Amino acid sequence: MIEVRNLYKRYHGPFGGDWVLKDLNFTIPDNTSVGILGRNGAGKSTLLRIIGGMDSPDKGQVISDSRISWPIGLGGGFQGSMTGRQNVKFVARIQGAGNRLPEIIQAVQEFAEIGKAFDQPVKTYSSGMRSRLAFGLSLAFNFDVYLSDEATAVGDAAFKEKAKKAFQERVGKASIIMVSHQVGMLKDLCQAGVWINNGTAIWFDNINDAINSYHKSIGK
Repeated sequence: MIEVRNLYKRYHGPFGGDWVLKDLNFTIPDNTSVGILGRNGAGKSTLLRIIGGMDSPDKGQVISDSRISWPIGLGGGFQGSMTGRQNVKFVARIQGAGNRLPEIIQAVQEFAEIGKAFDQPVKTYSSGMRSRLAFGLSLAFNFDVYLSDEATAVGDAAFKEKAKKAFQERVGKASIIMVSHQVGMLKDLCQAGVWINNGTAIWFDNINDAINSYHKSIGK
């Protein structure tokens, strides 16, 4: 279970800043996959980073006893001067890979499909290559909850299908919290939805109801 309680977030500039997220309150039950919807800039990725522990709220908290991945579509957590292989080794050791280290490195290398770049510094990668590496690294571990930020929008058609299949294989074994503009993907993988609108979060037990409310708000 993941409980978002009285959560507020804003980004501070020289002249202050408006709240990106305001007084969010909802609970994600165990074994429930959730799609997060909202306009560009609504705070969807911000919420995902906070749930994953990569960012902190200004007020409120996220309470959970689940093992949660980092947002799969975000490759910003890598050390740029290190190669893809070195980054994978570093993260795997932090995650307690032990004797599984060679297996994890091979699995990430094969899934990411970035060829010789795997042994080049991550700072030379495109954003898509970083996302592929982050995607493969996340899937190498058994999390209770996987966070996905447009991860299935990365790469060519073959890689997108591979990404979708990887998520489908985890449905039932783990939960997914997914930010995506691909409505079909949300319908296929998620049961519930959260609509971020004007800084607030509205919970829907049915993903279709969340999608319909979002579409009405943008005139679709």
